[in-house]
Amino acid sequence: MNRPRLLVAAAQGLWLRATVKPAPPATGLDHGTAAAGSPEQPGPALRVTVLGDSTAAGCGVATHDDGYPGWLARGLADRTGRAVEWRAVGQFGATASRVRHRLLPQVGDGLDAVVLLAGANDVLSRRPPAAWREDLTAILDGLADRTRQVVVVGIPPFRHFPTIPATLGRYLTESSAALDAVSREVCKPRPGVHWITIEDTPGPDFFSPDRFHPSGAGYRVWAAAA
Repeated sequence: MNRPRLLVAAAQGLWLRATVKPAPPATGLDHGTAAAGSPEQPGPALRVTVLGDSTAAGCGVATHDDGYPGWLARGLADRTGRAVEWRAVGQFGATASRVRHRLLPQVGDGLDAVVLLAGANDVLSRRPPAAWREDLTAILDGLADRTRQVVVVGIPPFRHFPTIPATLGRYLTESSAALDAVSREVCKPRPGVHWITIEDTPGPDFFSPDRFHPSGAGYRVWAAAA
């Protein structure tokens, strides 16, 4: 991005921080169980943890049951015919560094899958790709003995956020692409680790009233990708 547009993006970023009032994290239980789908299949309940930033913390919805963990668990239960025990370990504003040092130690053992929702705050705080690589590598190393599968979710498409002005949205999207490229490189050689993203343009009901975090409908679409 050339210098004049970069200055515009910087000014828009200051405006965004001053005007946007993010939705608070979800309240209530940070864990639950989705009943087995039909027809029910034999076997113990699948154990899944959603780890990461404000989206893992459920910002935009009232409870985690209507957020990413709840929708993911119900989707897995429907597809597998097994009950799914889910847990959310998230924090508003968490960068990958915070996930690595503060949240990762809270993740249990013997899990079937961990879904990592992170990167948006690394983009917003202008952390370089090298720092993202270091933290993501450490997170995946830390999860290796705790879970059978890890899903690393691509950074949300900032250019589609209704709150974000166009020039800033393009700048953030370019920054996101750089971190996502690193994520794909880090994930590719690791067995049981998968990088995913959603390509479709979000619909009008994807965002919550703060026009920054997903709504219940948005979390449902996002979780379905995993």
